[in-house]
Amino acid sequence: MKIIHNPSLIHYNSFHLPVFAREMAILESAKDFKEIFERYDFRNQKYLVLGEGSNILFKENFDGLIITSSMDQIRILEENELFALIEVDAGLNWHKLVQQTISMGYQGLENLSLIPGKVGAAPIQNIGAYGVEIERFIDSVIGIDTFSRELLNFSKEECRFSYRSSIFKTSYKNQIIIRAVRLKLNKIPEFNISYDKIRETLELLGPEKLSAASISRAVVQIRKNKLPDPDKIGNAGSFFKNPVVDKIDYEGLKAEFPEIQGHEISPDAVKIPAAWLIEQCGWKGKRIKDAGIHQNHALVLVNHGNASGKELLQLSKKIQRSVSDKFGILLEPEVNIV
Repeated sequence: MKIIHNPSLIHYNSFHLPVFAREMAILESAKDFKEIFERYDFRNQKYLVLGEGSNILFKENFDGLIITSSMDQIRILEENELFALIEVDAGLNWHKLVQQTISMGYQGLENLSLIPGKVGAAPIQNIGAYGVEIERFIDSVIGIDTFSRELLNFSKEECRFSYRSSIFKTSYKNQIIIRAVRLKLNKIPEFNISYDKIRETLELLGPEKLSAASISRAVVQIRKNKLPDPDKIGNAGSFFKNPVVDKIDYEGLKAEFPEIQGHEISPDAVKIPAAWLIEQCGWKGKRIKDAGIHQNHALVLVNHGNASGKELLQLSKKIQRSVSDKFGILLEPEVNIV
């Protein structure tokens, strides 16, 4: 285990905020998951489990311990002609996992290509894109409870997945150090190209047999065209969740705003694109000092260079108020605010 005192977190948050922590512990091997409990008393220790910081906003310096993992191996636990059950260390970069599983002949994760972050963060957020959420492929999640110090194996059902959430983001928030994730991936293709944009991009990329690799390339192209590169301008991707409203309320909004967009997710509920709501309030491309909203995507808050976490948070609250005043909808942050 590697210990760093007073570490800069500028490379551990995709907003590139120049904040510091009191201490950082980098878990480099399985034995470190035991050693960290011998070194720290988590009952009296302020701490934060952090991956690549692609879904976090630091309001200020973190006066506590940052825990992160550099373990990045893939282990095949079971395989037959239909599926493969693999165990993936929490410290592996998510997109690298997607690319490696495709090269291994496994299918399922291609729609989730280029989502930033590490594997350990995927079940916490129940990451999803283009009609696929990670819960579909999770078999179980292995982690250590910092309260009881027990090694726990959470089944898919015990993870209590919902839209961009899980038990690790609610009742077990910041209580579990995720060590590994087990995924059950298909070997017989069941491709999801239900989104028009994926089909259109596949056609633009030229004639090619439909495969996990071709879908991944299409998704990568879409995301690069749609979302700003955090290496070029600080951002955490989608800052707010897409709100879900009752169908009756949606019909009322539709009567008042005929151009409103919505996607029915159940007979009684409709999901509304938060980006559309924000854009209708005039925020797209706006900037207050160095805190702004991306010019091409109203759902993405950006750091133009010297914005502070507090300035970005203040901007997000102004957006929330304007959307609430206009549409009666309170946007919920998708980003973890610390």
